[in-house]
Amino acid sequence: MKKVSILIPTYNEEDNVALLVQTIIDLFVKKLSDYRYEVVFIDNDSSDGTREIIREICSHNSSVKAIFNVKNFGQFNSPYYGLLQTTGDCVVLLCADFQDPVGMIEDFVREWEKGYKIVIGKKTSSRENKIMYFIRTIYYKMINHMSEVEQIEHFTGFGLYDREFIEVLRKLDDPTPFLRGIVAELGWKRKEIPYEQQRRRAGKTSNNFYKLYDAAMLSFTSYTKVGLRLATFIGFGVAGVSFLIGVFYFVVKLIHWDNYSLGTASIAIGLFFLGAVQLIFIGLIGEYILSLNQRVMNRPLVIEEERINFELVE
Repeated sequence: MKKVSILIPTYNEEDNVALLVQTIIDLFVKKLSDYRYEVVFIDNDSSDGTREIIREICSHNSSVKAIFNVKNFGQFNSPYYGLLQTTGDCVVLLCADFQDPVGMIEDFVREWEKGYKIVIGKKTSSRENKIMYFIRTIYYKMINHMSEVEQIEHFTGFGLYDREFIEVLRKLDDPTPFLRGIVAELGWKRKEIPYEQQRRRAGKTSNNFYKLYDAAMLSFTSYTKVGLRLATFIGFGVAGVSFLIGVFYFVVKLIHWDNYSLGTASIAIGLFFLGAVQLIFIGLIGEYILSLNQRVMNRPLVIEEERINFELVE
């Protein structure tokens, strides 16, 4: 009998985890009874009662497992690490707040059985903030035009991954993994299933501007060269324009030596303009250097504090 792993990253989800586990179990009992299951929580140092609830669930059901991180290792490292700890023939990555429809697990499994190695959910609409959805749409359009690897629009990581693909992830040894980009770049035999993202059932999202910016820049620096190329091209362009302006002023000064005054306004404007361009691209190049630096340091994805039910023999 094949086993399906369900990976659920958590951070302050005390109002959702118990109902989510029961919903998943009910789905397997009613719709996927031909499969064994394991539910694996990986908690990013929740500060509410999430861990206590997960411990209670694990004590009553050995098929529910948990990994507790010593601190919050971010929205990318923790789920990626969790995928590598699962033992099923396939793994479904699912958010804990019910925005990802639990019922789609059945659709994923059915498509997996047809031979697809990756079956993912692709948002076609969202009941959440319409402005953020629109901004994301613009971002995906932009990144797809700049990237050599076609990115998957409105893909959050929600989907099913075959064990063969999990082994590919294991071999990458990437300390700053961007799963969405990796799936687009290395995923094969992929099936996309459209869905409408639901409202968050309870609790407050931990996403903020900084985390959204971090996700955008990780994607940008990992899968595009356009930032560095822009810095080079605009640098050459501004240098060329500045040289022509300098030649123009020099010629005019020679012709009207006594009557022409260069003035401080044009000089100040030119200096501020060049300074602004330099600061923008120094910051952009810094993002690439930061990404490179994190990879060179090769730090662990997460550090575990505790494991529950992993030692049990099934």
